[in-house]
Amino acid sequence: MIKRTLMGALLASASVSSAWAQLALEKDELTFGFIKLTDMAPLAVAYENGYFLDEGLFVTLEAQANWKVLLDGVISGTLDGAHMLAGQPLAATIGYGTQAHIITPFSMDLNGNGITVSNAVWEEMKPNIPTNADGLPQHPISASALKPVVDKYRSEGKPFNMGMVFPVSTHNYELRYWLAAGGLNPGYYSPENITGQIGADVLLSVTPPPQMPATLEAGTIYGYCVGEPWNQAAVFKGIGVPVITDYELWKNNPEKVFGITAEFAEQYPNTTKAVVKALIRAAIWLDENDNANRMEAVEMLSQPEYVGADAEVIANSMTGTFEYEKGDKREVPDFNVFFRYNATYPYYSDAVWYLTQMRRWGQIPEAKTDAWYDETAKSVYRPDIYMEAAKLVIEDGYATEDMFPAADEDGYKDPTPAADIIDGIPYDGTQPNAYLDSLPIGLKGDQTVVGTEVKG
Repeated sequence: MIKRTLMGALLASASVSSAWAQLALEKDELTFGFIKLTDMAPLAVAYENGYFLDEGLFVTLEAQANWKVLLDGVISGTLDGAHMLAGQPLAATIGYGTQAHIITPFSMDLNGNGITVSNAVWEEMKPNIPTNADGLPQHPISASALKPVVDKYRSEGKPFNMGMVFPVSTHNYELRYWLAAGGLNPGYYSPENITGQIGADVLLSVTPPPQMPATLEAGTIYGYCVGEPWNQAAVFKGIGVPVITDYELWKNNPEKVFGITAEFAEQYPNTTKAVVKALIRAAIWLDENDNANRMEAVEMLSQPEYVGADAEVIANSMTGTFEYEKGDKREVPDFNVFFRYNATYPYYSDAVWYLTQMRRWGQIPEAKTDAWYDETAKSVYRPDIYMEAAKLVIEDGYATEDMFPAADEDGYKDPTPAADIIDGIPYDGTQPNAYLDSLPIGLKGDQTVVGTEVKG
């Protein structure tokens, strides 16, 4: 647990008093939750650099045991807000799992995940992967290289198990996307069977992020999808090989969000804007001057109260590189993006993508209209709050207008081109049902999962 004391606040910069004058805070003592992943960085930076204090906010940051505990904390009010999986506010709002109206006025980052397999599985995959002139594997690596391995395990009567962090996590949907793009069915959900393993070629189950490497080493799973530093940890331990990053899977895809209840935003509107202001400043700092501050951020995150992994492991991805096999370190400058490309703006199209994946795999059991996707996205993602906070950041002199989306932004990104996605299928957030129909594996139209079969 970390807490800025009142004495620390009084000794902070003189900007505090002016910030207090700008916004009449309805609540100034706040507790935020997070999971020990590098993409919680905006919270750590806003705390360590005094940006929360500049807004008159006395913040406590508390690491949480897992994503369910974190979500329950926000819903119950023991946490005022949290670093969340992007799917969590959406799932809660539509009543998948726990029912609660959670919103996000701030997107925390782009990219940041990877898919890792055990050394043994990697050796079996390698004959199926083309190589570059230098003998190193060509990237991105398709799951089609994994398919013969899965088929072999199944012929021997061995289920092929992989881990992801939560049923509505980006990691679940990214792992499913990668597998399906390579011809492997990751399985369906139904109202009666929430394992997500109906008809699956690969069996996916939940493992908390910090436990991924140990679970892989124990042989309980053969691979996993997780955020950093837990893919690079497998490389350092010599127990696994990351085969693809989510940047290669879907260039500049949305990752975590900052989540609060709708009630909190309504009851404490100025406090909400002040929090978003501090987080925007933190995101700018993380990306400014071509990531010049990243090593300082790595040192922050390596502290046990934040991520607690070795700085060397965290730096492997946070500083613009990514190591696959030991010694195969490649430049991936956008592996972690915190502000560039409007990363912090909560786009409706990002929300719609998550909803399409819930529908694709049966978490949303019945067909929905395009209008439903739009309305649901707009009830959860709140670019209006974001832009109000951004305007204040500009007025304070910490940013310029050209660093943010235009004031008349409609909340939808331009369609993602085919070249930026592993399966070559473009994504347009304004056409969710047409997008679902374009995907080779997954529910389409009025299809439903009945028992162990897809009907319709």
